[in-house]
Amino acid sequence: MNIIRSARNVLLGATLAAAATSFAAETPKVTQTAAVPTSGLFIGNSFFYYNDSMHGHMRNLMVAADKSQPFRGTSVTISGSGLDWHPVEAYFAPNGIGRYSFVGDNAIEFNKLDKLFDIAIMMDCSQCPIHPQLKSIFIEYVKKHGDTIRKHGAEPVLFMSWAYKDKPEMTEPLADAYVKAGNDNNMLVIPAGLAFARSIKARPDVNLYAADKRHPSLAGTYLGAAVVYASLFHKSPAGNTYTAGLDPALAMHLQTTAWDTVREFYRLP
Repeated sequence: MNIIRSARNVLLGATLAAAATSFAAETPKVTQTAAVPTSGLFIGNSFFYYNDSMHGHMRNLMVAADKSQPFRGTSVTISGSGLDWHPVEAYFAPNGIGRYSFVGDNAIEFNKLDKLFDIAIMMDCSQCPIHPQLKSIFIEYVKKHGDTIRKHGAEPVLFMSWAYKDKPEMTEPLADAYVKAGNDNNMLVIPAGLAFARSIKARPDVNLYAADKRHPSLAGTYLGAAVVYASLFHKSPAGNTYTAGLDPALAMHLQTTAWDTVREFYRLP
């Protein structure tokens, strides 16, 4: 009897350990973008723009890995916003957002007007996908904005946000909501929230949050950027020389966490 009970406990422990890292009830159907993106629009809120904006850190990771393949990113954020606040159609207006970029010594480079962005990464407000009064709006606008983005020749991507520091129980429902929305709309989902949970489990001493326990610290933004990099390019950021000024050992932990999360989430070899 004790042997049977022990076996059951081992099985239960293994099940809980797996749940602690994967969380999402569904397996993501889309595991990579249709083509390797060279430009992207980040549509979201202050979770994106904290710490000089996540898209900039992601681009720095990419340039440090391969200077021959730069990434042009543009962030369109509204403080406290949900997806329903964003006029996405307007973001693709001719001669609008992304028409030119500042490069080099403040020189201006005019970008292609036929297709300004390869992808558009969307994040809803931190509670919207699971809030009783807002989750239906999340579902509605993922499809609505996804259709708009595709109409303009770009590919929509979802960014799974993280749980609040004092409410880790948000992780699983957020993961479920984003994966289901991604599967229902054939969109890639970037598992940043799962990476936060993995890092906290492995290194609770690493603070990923600002003082409000919601927004990211620099380490949190860097982890999110590393997950975006790993998700879009299916490359490990481990060993990348861009550390955003973080201690190299800490940066390595975040890089490794990002890759382990992405590899497990997409079931990569």
